[in-house]
Amino acid sequence: MTTDNRRDRGQVALEFAGFLPLMLILALAAVQLGVAAYATAQAGTAARAAARAESDDNWQTNGGHAGRSAVSDWLSDGPGDFHYSARPGGGEVTVTVRILIPSVVPGIGDWGHAERSSTMPKD
Repeated sequence: MTTDNRRDRGQVALEFAGFLPLMLILALAAVQLGVAAYATAQAGTAARAAARAESDDNWQTNGGHAGRSAVSDWLSDGPGDFHYSARPGGGEVTVTVRILIPSVVPGIGDWGHAERSSTMPKD
């Protein structure tokens, strides 16, 4: 091998080492976007389940419990991770669920909450 090829090989390794942090940041951003989309989908599922339970005239159904049960455990375990509110009005009930969007890298960034509402007619 000539000296030019050895120098080129070292230069490629150096360029890769400089580009690697950018690739890792982009990968983490893509994963964070996926986690936010998943939390939003889970909030919608929880709102529908809670509204369905609240619209039932059976006194044994609890909308808050039904909504929390419809969400993945790792999204609703913390004390401020899951918030539920029901608003009855006329012949329907509207339920709003807020789920804290977790961070992919703990301690970095506050991603806010995913919030979804659902309205169901009362039985």
